Amino acid sequence: MSRALRLMPWSLAICRFAPDAALPAWVFHASPTFWSLTRTPDELSLVCPVDDLPPSVERWEGPWRAFVLEGPIPFELTGIVHGLTAPLAAARIPVFVVSTHDTDVLLVRSADLPRARAALEPHHRVIEAPAG
Repeated sequence: MSRALRLMPWSLAICRFAPDAALPAWVFHASPTFWSLTRTPDELSLVCPVDDLPPSVERWEGPWRAFVLEGPIPFELTGIVHGLTAPLAAARIPVFVVSTHDTDVLLVRSADLPRARAALEPHHRVIEAPAG
């Protein structure tokens, strides 16, 4: 099923902290563009703008770019993430997926962005989101 994807202007980092690490207070500021924080028994993961990273963050990868699926996506729909990731897997492009209540956010490494867009466009409508 073809879906609209908004290519966001964000340059994102994926950070890993110890499972018992304190929540990173520096990410909670007045004008965040995007962030996602997840704790499991094994780690604390944070996706945030590269520009927000303080020098003390040692374990992070990036930059990544985000495709946001136009939503909201009903919980009853199946295969949504597969429909996004299958073309990228066929093109051998690694992904990182963040899901929210209403949508899915597909992250690809910035260096892979041209190939990712080329792999996605035959299956989905890609819309450039304005900067700022």
